Amino acid sequence: MANLNQKKYEAKEDYPDFSKHNNHMAKCMTAEIYAKLRDKITPSGYTLDQAIQTGVDNPGHPFIMTVGMVAGDEESYDTFADIFDPVIEARHNGFKKNDKHKTDLNPDNLKGGTFDEKYVLSSRVRTGRSIRGYTLPPFNTRGERRAVEKIVIDALGGLSGELKGKYYPLPGMTEEDQEKLIADHFLFDKPVSPLLTASGMARDWPDARGIWHNDNKTFLVWVNEEDHTRVISMQKGGDMKAVFTRFCKGLGEIEKLIKSKGHEYMWNEHLGFVLTCPSNLGTGLRGGVHIKIPHASKHPKFDEVLKKMKLQKRGTGGVDTAAEGGVFDISNADRLGSSEVQQVQCVIDGVNLLIEMEKRLEAGKSVDDLIPK
Repeated sequence: MANLNQKKYEAKEDYPDFSKHNNHMAKCMTAEIYAKLRDKITPSGYTLDQAIQTGVDNPGHPFIMTVGMVAGDEESYDTFADIFDPVIEARHNGFKKNDKHKTDLNPDNLKGGTFDEKYVLSSRVRTGRSIRGYTLPPFNTRGERRAVEKIVIDALGGLSGELKGKYYPLPGMTEEDQEKLIADHFLFDKPVSPLLTASGMARDWPDARGIWHNDNKTFLVWVNEEDHTRVISMQKGGDMKAVFTRFCKGLGEIEKLIKSKGHEYMWNEHLGFVLTCPSNLGTGLRGGVHIKIPHASKHPKFDEVLKKMKLQKRGTGGVDTAAEGGVFDISNADRLGSSEVQQVQCVIDGVNLLIEMEKRLEAGKSVDDLIPK
């Protein structure tokens, strides 16, 4: 049943003011789309206004083009397809509503992936997974959130060998433990991000949230932050091939354990793995390195090189931070329409190019012939 309060006013009177907005949702939304979708609800009761609230409250971001909307459940992408489809197309390089996604989690298909550690300080690959049949973090109830946590913890308890580890619930951590894990890039930050707060993801914090990691702290799973789970493989140095291999092995083992208990992930041929933010549909994968390139990053065509190689840059502290000492977090820009292997290969090829540029510039040589055409 739709929110009765909405029906006191016509759609045009409830239509948000997007005059100062710069996010994909605001650019794709029209008064006609809003009127068509405003009173629709998903089977679990999620509404259009809930989906777009984060983009209404947060006009934009200084460093990246934000999406401006989130899904509250798997069905959101169908119920509100008239706005999600154009947003997805805008965010994912023209990926259309009839296109199909590709999946490839075979690390043997990668070429190269071992970097010079004078330049590459650490390597990391992450993705997200959602448990089918449960609403997503912007909309789930306390009971659902706790049920998701139990499903995930039970599955992770079955991991063995190098993947064997332990779960640390957030409510049981001291402030000092949390701060250390955040500083070491192991734990998600506290819910201060506008995406978390305006969308409703931060409700009841820290109830039913936590972090699991293996004994070596090279394979981690975040539980109930932005997504039901975030799976991360990481280590110091430049062996991206080893990081991706562990990532694929861990994902496969966890999925087997989840399925053995009668559960499955949200996935379909069109969108790939279904996650809360449309920016993470498809593979949900961000493969990245912390790379020290003080010379290459000052080259006038640095940003052009990144774009041509389908890469994006961040500061090492995350999307809201600037680079320090010439050290950048470089990762793949694409998520949807290409496979996990293809996206990590983009990172490998691009990082190899940046290292070669850095070496030449250190020696005072030209890099003109290295710039992609």
